[in-house]
Amino acid sequence: MKITTQQELEKLIATADESNTIVLNEHLQITFDCTIPCNIKAYNIAAYNIEAYDIEAYNIDAHNIKAYDIEAYNIDALNIKAHNIEAYNIDAYNIDALNIKAHNIKYYAFCIACRSLKCESISGNRENSFHKCLDQEIEIIKKEKKVTIELTQSQIDKIKHLI
Repeated sequence: MKITTQQELEKLIATADESNTIVLNEHLQITFDCTIPCNIKAYNIAAYNIEAYDIEAYNIDAHNIKAYDIEAYNIDALNIKAHNIEAYNIDAYNIDALNIKAHNIKYYAFCIACRSLKCESISGNRENSFHKCLDQEIEIIKKEKKVTIELTQSQIDKIKHLI
């Protein structure tokens, strides 16, 4: 299915099922930048810039992908080929991208980023799986820990006096 206008996209969005998902048993090609206010499930997805909730496909070929959702930030795909990926969780067979920024990345065989790869965790399913960023080291982002301190009124007064 090839979508070339916003009107065609709106007709497609209107077909979303009760779980707010567009389910296609075919390829999806979007020829313009778009935001899709629901989930997408298709065999192959080709787009320049796509912003959607959950994206699930065997192959995703896009310039920029931004996926988000209240509970599940997931891009599920067999293969992802993109310039920029920004997501919460990525679960894919193979990933080939210019830049990747994600919380958790899980892949089958290999994950390659050319310029930058930033994440909280990255792991492959195979014993000899491989992940690499070609231009710089992989940046593992540590979650910030929140610290709560309870002070007595006397301690607060002392702090105020010092300030």
